[in-house]
Amino acid sequence: MQRRRYLAGTSVAFAAGLAGCGGGDGAAADSGFSLTATAFADGGTIPARYTCEGGDVNPELTIDGVPDDAETLALVVDDPDAGDQPYVHWLLWNVPVSTTTIPRSVSKTERPPFAEGARQGTNSAGEIGYMGPCPPVGDEPHRYRFRLSAVGTTLDLDAGAGRGELDDALSGAVVDEVTLTGRYGRD
Repeated sequence: MQRRRYLAGTSVAFAAGLAGCGGGDGAAADSGFSLTATAFADGGTIPARYTCEGGDVNPELTIDGVPDDAETLALVVDDPDAGDQPYVHWLLWNVPVSTTTIPRSVSKTERPPFAEGARQGTNSAGEIGYMGPCPPVGDEPHRYRFRLSAVGTTLDLDAGAGRGELDDALSGAVVDEVTLTGRYGRD
């Protein structure tokens, strides 16, 4: 799992210099912020039940260590191996920071009932909600990044928005971020 801490102002240059000296993976010191899946380990294979070959439902995700300065959470699931642009599988934002679990099989509605105030966006297939991995048959397994951002505000973004709109809204508002990666391939 990768972690990235966002710093304000001139601290960014200082932090970048320290990261270069640490010899690690470039992530900031462990903040305790984490995202795990009950169905697969970080870097592991996503079970077929969460893909286009199964039920095409999202796996259950567990959130821990949300930073105190976060007001909401945002989740982006994408496939960076799909081509020139990452293929977006799920956009979810304004999830309350008190949320410790994103349940399996979140409804594909603009306002998911599991978290008051949360909104879902439009994935690359033009649909609302989660769309499971579905790489071309014969490709090497693709990576699927579940990037959870701790956000310092409630985003002023309508349900149904796309990736570009969500990225714009998140710009400058992310206080911490963690990424869980799963893999999936079809024979």
